[in-house]
Amino acid sequence: MRSGEAVTRSRRPTAFRLRAEHIAKAVWQRGREIELLHRAMAFAALCFVTLVPLLIVIAAASPTRGIGISDWIIDGLGLSGRSAQAVDELFAARREVLTTTTALGLAALSFFGISLMTAIQNAYERIWRVESAAWHAVWRQVVALAGLIGYILVAAWSGVPWHDTAAQPALRATATLAGGVLFFWWLQRLLLGSRIRWRTLLPGAVATVAALVGLRVFSRLVFAPLIASNAITYGVIGTVFVVQSWLIGVGYCVYAGAIAGEAFHRAHPLQHRHGPH
Repeated sequence: MRSGEAVTRSRRPTAFRLRAEHIAKAVWQRGREIELLHRAMAFAALCFVTLVPLLIVIAAASPTRGIGISDWIIDGLGLSGRSAQAVDELFAARREVLTTTTALGLAALSFFGISLMTAIQNAYERIWRVESAAWHAVWRQVVALAGLIGYILVAAWSGVPWHDTAAQPALRATATLAGGVLFFWWLQRLLLGSRIRWRTLLPGAVATVAALVGLRVFSRLVFAPLIASNAITYGVIGTVFVVQSWLIGVGYCVYAGAIAGEAFHRAHPLQHRHGPH
C-alpha cells in the first residue's frame, strides 16, 4: 500500500509537468493563430497615442505634480538612477501641457482610447472563440476605458500616501497586484459581454498579472540601461522609444495572459465539461 502511494506521489509532478507543457504549447500555437506579435504592436501604438498623452495631462493637473504617475511608470519599468530621472522628466507637471490641451485633442484621445478597447475586445473574442459583439455594445468599450484609467490612477497614486515609509511598498504592491487581478478579471467579463463565467476568467487574470511582474524583472535588466543610454544620446525622444518597446511587452502580457487562461480552461476536465458560459 505504501509502495503504491509512493508511486502515485512520484507520478504527480510528472502529470503536473505534462499539463504545464500542454498549456505552454497551446499558448504558443494560439498566439500564432491570433498573430500575437501584430496585436501587441497595435496595442502599443494605441496606448502610445492614448494613455501616454492622457497620463501626461493628468500628471500636469495633479496637485502632487505628477509624482504618483511618474513613480508608477518608473516602478513598472524597474528603473532607478539616471533612467528613472529621464522618465520622471517625461511625466513632470508643466503648465504648458494644460494650456495647449484642447477639446479636439481630448476628443482624439477618447477616440483612440475606445479603439484600444475595441482591439482588446476583438482579441479576447478570438481567444475565447466567441462571436463578435454587436455594434451597439460600444458602451462596454467606453466603460472599459474608464476602468483602465481608474486602475492606473489608483495604482499610481498608491505610491503617494506614506511616501518614504516602510508601509508604502506594501500599499503599492497590494494596489498594483491585487487591483490588477481584479481589473483584468472584470475587463474580460465586460468586453466578452458576460458570455464567459467569472470562475473561468480568473486564471487568465492571474496569468496576466504574473506576466506583467515578469516583464518588470525583464525591464530592470534590459530597458533600464537602454533608457539611461538613450536619454543621454537622444534626449526625451530616446526615452519615448524605449517606453514604446515596453508597451509592446505589456501588450504581449495582456493577450498571452488571456490565452493562458483559455488554455488552462481547456486543459481542466471539470471546467471544460461544464462549458465556458
